[in-house]
Amino acid sequence: MYFTDRGIEELVERRGEEEVSVGWLAERLREFVDLNPEFEVPVERLATWLARLDEDD
Repeated sequence: MYFTDRGIEELVERRGEEEVSVGWLAERLREFVDLNPEFEVPVERLATWLARLDEDD
């Protein structure tokens, strides 16, 4: 189990029943990076990965 699994599990437990828009998620990611600029690169990589999930290889 990765350390991040605990956070992901908490997210699912606390908010798993909610539906959110991609716009809402993008705003939360921007807020997170504003508060934690040292995570800019990982957040950018996650956002890019999510954006490209449906691309053909």
